[in-house]
Amino acid sequence: MENKILKDKVVIITGATSGIGEACALVFGKAGANIVITGRNAEKLELSRKRLSEENIETLAILADAASEEDNRKIPELTLARFGKIDILINNAGISMRALFEELDLEVFKKVMDTNFYGTVYATKYCLPEILKNKGSIIGISSINGYRGTPARTAYTASKYAMNGFFESLRTELMHQGVHVLVASPGFTASNIRNTALTAEGKSQGESPRDESKMMSPEQVAHAILKATLKRKRDLVLTTQGKLAVFLNKWIPSVMDGIVYKEMAKEPDSPLK
Repeated sequence: MENKILKDKVVIITGATSGIGEACALVFGKAGANIVITGRNAEKLELSRKRLSEENIETLAILADAASEEDNRKIPELTLARFGKIDILINNAGISMRALFEELDLEVFKKVMDTNFYGTVYATKYCLPEILKNKGSIIGISSINGYRGTPARTAYTASKYAMNGFFESLRTELMHQGVHVLVASPGFTASNIRNTALTAEGKSQGESPRDESKMMSPEQVAHAILKATLKRKRDLVLTTQGKLAVFLNKWIPSVMDGIVYKEMAKEPDSPLK
């Protein structure tokens, strides 16, 4: 039997119908937590709820769009009605994009910011009173893009830099109130975020431009996030490539410009010439 280290804890995970979000729901649920998952696709949400229930994980599924302030307001209300408290919030909901900025429809830029950044702000705002009460954890699933920008991903990079800055500021505000704030930056992970990445016009890209088989699995990422949460770590940067990118960008940023350009230009159908 697995160690139920999170027994009776209540964990909310936004955007939990696939990838890292769904993996976190399973991993935190198997550790004994009651799980609240959100998603904007009713069918996918129901599939995820069933998967969790099959593992005997107590689950509440809430249909909610991360970009909607109103939807985010109802998440803690419905959670409290069902479980009576909130201990951990995992801000996972996110979308990506791949297009040159000069060709990018600004509506796409706004959509990415609304989901990735404002979605995180809304969920954190409305869950914070309960998390303060329980001296719980707020987790942001960020990206190496929160430390190092990549070409053709201006909106995604901006959203992750904004997210990192928001959490750094919030963590400092809350440092004497017992609330734990973790920013997890997974590096390249085999999830569907690249398949659903938006093109310049806002359509889904359809297939990943990278070899997903060489990446960390969402389950590996979820286990690392659980471990970092239990240790109440400040930052989590995953994959050797990710750690290297963060380190080198700090010390040789201009050299990194060239390295990153070359690396991203290698992608199939890259918009970079």
